Amino acid sequence: MSTVNPQPLWQPDPQRIARSQVTRFQAWAAEHHGAPADGGYEALHRWSVDELEPFWEAVTQWFDVRFSTPYTRVLGDRSMPGAEWFPGATLNYAEHALRADATRADEPALLYVDETHEPRPVTWSELRRQVGSLAAELRALGLRPGDRVSGYLPNIPQAVVALLATAAVGAVWTSCAPDFGARSVLDRFQQVEPVVLFTVDGYRYGGKEHDRRETVAELRRELPSLRAVVHIPLLGTEAPEGALEWDALTSADTEPVFEQVPFAHPLWVLYSSGTTGLPKAIVQSQGGILVEHLKQLGLHCDLGPEDRFFWYTSTGWMMWNFLVSGLLTGTTVVLYDGSPGYPDTGAQWRVAERTGATLYGTSAAYVMACRKADVHPGRDFDLSKVQCVATTGSPLPPDGFRWLHDEVREDLWIASVSGGTDVCSCFAGAVPTLPVYIGELQAPSLGTGLQSWDPSGKPLIDEVGELVVTNPMPSMPIHFWNDPDGSRYHDSYFDTYPGVWRHGDWITVTSRGSVVIHGRSDSTLNRQGVRMGSADIYEAVERLPEIKESLVIGIEQPDGGYWMPLFVQLAPGAVLDQALLDRIKATIRENLSPRHIPDEVIEVPGIPHTLTGKRIEVPVKRLLQGTPLEKAVNPGSIDNLELLHFYEDLARKRA
Repeated sequence: MSTVNPQPLWQPDPQRIARSQVTRFQAWAAEHHGAPADGGYEALHRWSVDELEPFWEAVTQWFDVRFSTPYTRVLGDRSMPGAEWFPGATLNYAEHALRADATRADEPALLYVDETHEPRPVTWSELRRQVGSLAAELRALGLRPGDRVSGYLPNIPQAVVALLATAAVGAVWTSCAPDFGARSVLDRFQQVEPVVLFTVDGYRYGGKEHDRRETVAELRRELPSLRAVVHIPLLGTEAPEGALEWDALTSADTEPVFEQVPFAHPLWVLYSSGTTGLPKAIVQSQGGILVEHLKQLGLHCDLGPEDRFFWYTSTGWMMWNFLVSGLLTGTTVVLYDGSPGYPDTGAQWRVAERTGATLYGTSAAYVMACRKADVHPGRDFDLSKVQCVATTGSPLPPDGFRWLHDEVREDLWIASVSGGTDVCSCFAGAVPTLPVYIGELQAPSLGTGLQSWDPSGKPLIDEVGELVVTNPMPSMPIHFWNDPDGSRYHDSYFDTYPGVWRHGDWITVTSRGSVVIHGRSDSTLNRQGVRMGSADIYEAVERLPEIKESLVIGIEQPDGGYWMPLFVQLAPGAVLDQALLDRIKATIRENLSPRHIPDEVIEVPGIPHTLTGKRIEVPVKRLLQGTPLEKAVNPGSIDNLELLHFYEDLARKRA
């Protein structure tokens, strides 16, 4: 693996390395906490994992985390699950998110962009004022620490204000995007029983208005725990009967009061995709998210007050929570509410240009779509301020690295990152001081004991294995909601290797320390004993211009055989004739191996995804194995349920 790409695609220059925050942190931590002064990032990472307590203490001091009562030690209990971080400490996440107001009151905290692509600023002082006003009104409504507050909201400034006001009160935030249907939202919100619901009347996407008032009415009927509903008139409609007006709750000039809560006090609830059952309601803590995101955004993303941070996301994806945490580093956060490809495929690049984004994050799928659509960002947009383009959601294929390098800028830092909703952070990815190799994530994150393991728990180098984390991370879930004995939490991550987090991805850790992600291990392809990830197949097949998207499944047969079909959605005008079939097989044979050639190539009307855009391999596998649709998949978690009937019919014919 480490000899495949002998030359890096990008290397940071000495000045960039010297001024990066991670370099300065290492020198300071060497002086104050016993970190290694030499050996660069590799030595710092080893220390951060071997010496968890001094490392995390150093992070809190470097970023000036304000503990209103001190901790008795950094790590009280390090067992997983159940690690106890900073016992005794109290603090408040929102207080840290609004600190930049003290020095930069009139500068933008948020830049809000809709489909007109014209940025509108919200200053630090205005953000702080609105949070103060709303937090006071929430307290007046009887909201108390631990109560749940839900948002059915697009990526707009009001969503950020509502999250921060909730955290200021010590209540627990949870959100869904308004393109989620009522059933999907209720599958999530009913689990946590919110007492307040923030909603819009609708949203704009792809140049059209989408009225959501009927859905909101259904949510109100089906959430008996609600004591208040707050109406945000994004489309300009009147508040429904009994709802409170957003403007009335945020108009006062009130200094925010920040409830000081224990380090492990819940901050928000995120949800797994829920493709095969009720989504897991993942609870993360105020303190755990605060210190993890300071580390990730400040040290790995190298963000600070001079930066502008844009990530294309919705409030239904953990990347939105991660984006909002950019405020912790004093960074201006760019909120884009709209279609990723409206009015044309280059839309996100235009937003990056107009907002002066220095770090622009998107999905690997968008990068590959731009490549196929012949977009030329570096030629058509002024992207001189963009220092880093980061991607997540799925592995960025090698062609995506090359395209960004060729079409944006040769000295561009390309950060493919991988983590999970489960930790609301990255296990591996961006390091500003390391080279970038095509198809590889730069390195494991600080404080993250990332390894690739074989089935017996032996670490592997330059071989494919299970992604495991051998030490606790502060942002690991404190629990799942409605999981009183912790069994669902334990079974999700700790049933394979006791006491060690198994994430469910196939990875290779290379001998140079970089990381390659091969896709989900629970939908692994296993041909004649050789395991591989589906991402490798997609990367090869989707280079062909005739293939819009693909889905590969491997199914163990009752007779001991193995059936591996490849489903392809064709580009407009393409035909799945013998010539294209031969090219698909030749592409896989040459790029992967003859063993990876599918048994059948089947044209499909479309590839089903979760609501956050991930291909659903496991439910399709279950359908093809004969599981009834209602048991194979949670209908509310799928972007287009109609597509699944094709696979259901195919299973019937094969049976």
